Amino acid sequence: MERLRFSTLDSAGLLLRLFGILARLTVTAEQEGENLSGLSTNPDKDIFVVRENGTTCLMVEFAVRFTVPFDVLAINGIDLITENAYLALPRGADIEGKCGSQDADIHISWKDKAYTLRINFVKETRDKGDEVWKMSKLQFVYDTSEKTHFINPYNPGKHTASSHGLSALVTPAGRSYVCEAKQTLTLISSDHQKGVTVAMSDIQIQPFDINSDFMFSEAYKCITDQREQLEETLPLILGFILGLIIVITLSVYHFHLKLTAVTQPQLPRDRSMYKNM
Repeated sequence: MERLRFSTLDSAGLLLRLFGILARLTVTAEQEGENLSGLSTNPDKDIFVVRENGTTCLMVEFAVRFTVPFDVLAINGIDLITENAYLALPRGADIEGKCGSQDADIHISWKDKAYTLRINFVKETRDKGDEVWKMSKLQFVYDTSEKTHFINPYNPGKHTASSHGLSALVTPAGRSYVCEAKQTLTLISSDHQKGVTVAMSDIQIQPFDINSDFMFSEAYKCITDQREQLEETLPLILGFILGLIIVITLSVYHFHLKLTAVTQPQLPRDRSMYKNM
């Protein structure tokens, strides 16, 4: 009887562990990442989607380029000099992501995880009660032993470049962030505090409140795009106003001439009538 009781308890524990594993597998299966970069007409632009329970919960479209400084040994074999590696986010990258009501993130990796870009987003309420979302953290993991971009590096290995106190792409909740202009961020690397530059362009991002599958919500343009649009339309507006002023001036002048002609006394054409004047 005692042996049977222990056997039952062991079976119950085993079942609980199996249920735990199945639950973790189910959670993992519910969220999946998809690389849709092949749908982009721009060869430099990538499209990534995170889906939860078969529904889009995070979408990212952008072109990303990295400038990564690294050390190489000088010709004298003693001094170190700094070179730059230039990388672009490729189309064939792998993607993982996580959606939430208040925070979300996306991990993009390539070259057998020699490179990984991690982006975190959070939703917050501002002082006036307005709800916004923003990019709160950006991390870039890179391996200088990867020979495609790093030629003869000194002491090669993996390094992590991270943002500090980041508050970027601030956007009203329920809308997507759109920016054609280049947005540049500098990350501090674990490789002797070097500055890694991340340049993003042709951006459209929405990490929360996506209402339709694979569809961004109403766009919120970045300040740079708004300024450029104003600079493009301002000459047209000024030209229209100037043209309107010219038309009004000519109309007033024409009306003044007609009014003067009506009120001016007419001289008689018959010269014999001059005697009676």
